[in-house]
Amino acid sequence: MPEDSVRGVIENELPSVGTAAADFELPALIAGVKKPLRLSAYRGQKHVVLAFYPYNWQEASAKQLIGYQAERPRVLASNAETVAVTVDSIMNTTTWEREIGPFDFPICADFWPHGEVCVRYGVLRESGQEAGACQRAVFVIDRNGRIVFRKIYSAEEVPSMEEIFSMLGKL
Repeated sequence: MPEDSVRGVIENELPSVGTAAADFELPALIAGVKKPLRLSAYRGQKHVVLAFYPYNWQEASAKQLIGYQAERPRVLASNAETVAVTVDSIMNTTTWEREIGPFDFPICADFWPHGEVCVRYGVLRESGQEAGACQRAVFVIDRNGRIVFRKIYSAEEVPSMEEIFSMLGKL
C-alpha cells in the first residue's frame, strides 16, 4: 500500500483535515451498472463527498442515499460528486438500489477484503455489537485530493446536506 494511501491514518483514527485522502479502487454501482471506481480519478476534476454508511436495508441509510439523489443537481452545480461506501457486497447493493433507487452517483462495496477502505478512513467498527460495519461518516475531499471536512454521525442520524453544501460553497 503506497504511503499516500495511509497518510493521516494511525491506529484506525480519522484522517486529519488537510491531509491527502487515501486512494482506493472498489467495485461500484453507478446508475445500476457495476464498474470499478478509483477515488483518484476525481483529482483535478471535482470535489468528492465521500459518504460511508453502515449497511444497506437500514432506514437511515435509505434516507441518506435518497437525500443525496434528491440533492444531486446542487452537488453537481458545486463541481462535486457523491461517492457512497458500505461494507455490504455489490450484489446486496444492486438488489437494494433496485428497491429504493435508482441512484446516479457511485455506491461502492468495501466488501473484500472486508472493510479495507473503511479501515484506511478510520471508520470500521472493530468491536461491539456493530463490529464489521462502518460508521456513518462524511468526508469532503477537495479536487486536489485533500480532506477539508470530516464528521462521524450516530448510526441512525442522517447527515445534513446543508452542512455539506456549506463546506462545498467555501471551496
